[in-house]
Amino acid sequence: MEIVYHGHSCVEIRTGGKSLVIDPFLRGNPIAVTKPEDIKAEYILLTHGHVDHILDAEPIAKANDSTVVAIVELASYMSGKELKTIGMNMGGTVDMGFAKAKMIQAFHSSGITLEDGTIIYGGMPAGFIIEAEGITVLHAGDTALFSDMKMIGERHKIDVAFIPIGDHFTMGPDDALQAAEWYGAQLVVPVHYNSFPPIRQDAENFVRRLEEQDQEGMVLAPGESFEITAG
Repeated sequence: MEIVYHGHSCVEIRTGGKSLVIDPFLRGNPIAVTKPEDIKAEYILLTHGHVDHILDAEPIAKANDSTVVAIVELASYMSGKELKTIGMNMGGTVDMGFAKAKMIQAFHSSGITLEDGTIIYGGMPAGFIIEAEGITVLHAGDTALFSDMKMIGERHKIDVAFIPIGDHFTMGPDDALQAAEWYGAQLVVPVHYNSFPPIRQDAENFVRRLEEQDQEGMVLAPGESFEITAG
């Protein structure tokens, strides 16, 4: 399995000759090095309706005939753009053939802002647990710290966890350290930071603090990738 970090919260998982991308936000991210037309994905997973998580879902889906997977309200909105969608809800699992994605809770907000400034309900925010090739990847979505993270970690053997550290709009580094401990991930990758001034953080320092609590962390620059195998 190859995992690519495209900046902000955008993560691509390539496995079995296929690909899925989570929260594509490339055109609006000043530190992104990837363009929407560079992404080739069969599935697009969306954690919630904020523009910095859905901006490039439509062009990627139309270019690749991708299927968008999201909570039912957000999936309905995307289907209105003539995209293929799968609507789901908390605790449910979607089988994509080459991978399975379970929707888990996140504590955040979710609204879709239209061009005229109108905000429509985007359903509940979420995270995903993705399983493929015997590997379990958790994408926490945009979230605050909440105690059920411990339960999620106890019920799933998480190999890689993508956790927001930016503060202001999500939890900051201190709470993210607690989330990492509760998830019990073998490897933690910080996301949702440095894209904009309010969420500037020192990711290298976060990883050092992870090591102090006996967890491995990895800082990825936009466009960087790594490979992981089961076992």
